[in-house]
Amino acid sequence: MKKNTLHFFLITVILFFAALVANAEEELQQPITLSYGTHKRNTLDLWQAKRDTPCPLLIYIHGGGWLEGDKQQINGRVDIAKWLRLGVSVASIEYRLSSDAILPAPVHDAARALQFLRFKATELNINPTRIALQGGSAGGCSALWILFHDDMADPSANDPVLRESTRVQAVYGQFPQSSIDPQMLNLWIGEKAASHPMIYRAVGATGYADMIKNYTKYQPLFNEFSPLTHMDKNDPPLYLSYPKEMSLPPESPAAAMHHGIFGIKLKEKADEIGYTNYTLKIPGTSDPKIGPMEFLVEALLK
Repeated sequence: MKKNTLHFFLITVILFFAALVANAEEELQQPITLSYGTHKRNTLDLWQAKRDTPCPLLIYIHGGGWLEGDKQQINGRVDIAKWLRLGVSVASIEYRLSSDAILPAPVHDAARALQFLRFKATELNINPTRIALQGGSAGGCSALWILFHDDMADPSANDPVLRESTRVQAVYGQFPQSSIDPQMLNLWIGEKAASHPMIYRAVGATGYADMIKNYTKYQPLFNEFSPLTHMDKNDPPLYLSYPKEMSLPPESPAAAMHHGIFGIKLKEKADEIGYTNYTLKIPGTSDPKIGPMEFLVEALLK
């Protein structure tokens, strides 16, 4: 190859890769940050897809046992750039932690963030009829609760945000808890799950012993915020995934709180009530042909 030809070739290659980098940076532009409530953690980041028509929306709810975590956890868990290329906007929310405000605060905040984005749909170029949730661990538990719970829209509310629907088109939950009732968790998984700080701190108990001793006091909250309580055969589609480790007793509290039994028990109730829009993925135990990305694409773009 002649020197000039080689030089031209190298310049072309450099420009090509520079264009790729520029496109990637454009796709991963800084999100806009919005407040959806009055608390300092009532914030969300929104990446807006560039389309002339209203865009579907994927909302990510972070995990951390309702005790820690923030909206930055979306990084590495959601391929934001890929969704933007598909014409889907992406949001990641923060919410009050149970160390500041016990249930219902963490879960109701997530529901309000959804309502806020619907309220702002025209301004933010969002299609309010094409919204899905994704969440891991406690964030997945919140997403499950929203999916199964009756619509929380209150047409007579003074706050216009609360007049918006909380119904979504689908949920992808990554190892979420289908119940937070410690009595149920003891039966399903054992004390490593039932005694996890996520459970007792969510209701304001000082520890596992206090929670068990005063179970009757805390039971209404356990019942209300266990997603299984609200499941209906007509609920929208759900995709759940769990780690392949299914040993009992679990090796650690973290393994206990993300155990596949949560998915299996939900599947048992789904079969009992006739809820068929449910896909469960536990490697080696339940391996559906469809993956979570295909599932969400079907819900948001088809």
